[in-house]
Amino acid sequence: MITAVEQLQQVLRDHMLEQEADAALVTSSQNRLYLTGFPSSAGWVLITAQKSYFITDFRYFEAAERHVKSCEVVLMSRLSENLREIVQAHGIKNVLVEYASLSLADAKNYRDMFGTMGVQTVEDSTLDRLLRGLRAIKTPQELQKLRDSQAITDAAFSQVLPMLRPGLTEREVALEIEFFMRRSGAEGVAFELIVVSGANGSMCHGVPSEKKIESGDLVTMDIGALLDGYHSDMTRTVGIGHLSEEQTRVYHTVLTAQLAAIQKAAPGVVCSEVDRAAREIIDRDYPGTFGHSTGHGVGVEIHEWPNFAPSCQEVLQPGMVVTVEPGIYLPGKFGVRIEDMIAITEDGCEDLTASDKSLLILP
Repeated sequence: MITAVEQLQQVLRDHMLEQEADAALVTSSQNRLYLTGFPSSAGWVLITAQKSYFITDFRYFEAAERHVKSCEVVLMSRLSENLREIVQAHGIKNVLVEYASLSLADAKNYRDMFGTMGVQTVEDSTLDRLLRGLRAIKTPQELQKLRDSQAITDAAFSQVLPMLRPGLTEREVALEIEFFMRRSGAEGVAFELIVVSGANGSMCHGVPSEKKIESGDLVTMDIGALLDGYHSDMTRTVGIGHLSEEQTRVYHTVLTAQLAAIQKAAPGVVCSEVDRAAREIIDRDYPGTFGHSTGHGVGVEIHEWPNFAPSCQEVLQPGMVVTVEPGIYLPGKFGVRIEDMIAITEDGCEDLTASDKSLLILP
């Protein structure tokens, strides 16, 4: 089984032939995790065409030696000296550096540090683009991690449904979901959970509050677990007690839009076309109420490439995992969002989300 580091090495070999770059320095925590499978708050991955190195400090060194198999683990003494040894060993002259995550101060530090070794830093989006392309296509092992993470999220939704009743606060619901996920083995939540009810539901990224759920409310729960470094993301909206004709109509409009987008998602389809499949249905009856994209990639970050957005011209490929989450938001009244994670397959897509999304009206 080829590792992420080996994939990047091959990509770099091809790139080095064209651009005369000798190595790549990865600095962001997300890409370190992706390449090594090891979570850490500090460290550097230096990749050459021949060999890869994970440089980390005393806090992580022992654990990294046990866990990281794709790189030689180097105990950091002084970063400049560690890098100098590797530079000399491989005759490095030009090094690609992650661009998007660099501050101006860090960029200058790396430029100066490598400059003392006679090495030029390439500070553009090249490495970010190469990593983004690799991360967008999930391996079978990554897909299984995403399935396992989503299984916890599905279980949390099932767990909280019998509890939902008038008088319970949004915050109490969010806490119960988080506790259940952690008790079920999750490292944490994938993001700050969203539980909003009634008029709060029109805020698509509303924060759980002390507002009590009332009969006649729609309750939107945007939830996800973090498991083995991989995120899940799901949204369900349920009714409490009774719903109006308008609430019911809005719910079914969102569900129809979501199912149309899922039906459209397949290899070879442009991402904007998936967005259009959902947006046209909502805009027909509720123009101006759906202001965010239809979905986003998910992996070691909760928001990854690609996006189901009107402007995204990326072509879907097997292995991509993207959410499908259209919504309608009526300010001061209520909101509805329904979200699944899907994996693009050779002939369509697989829905990784098992939770029921028919309209549920709880007592």
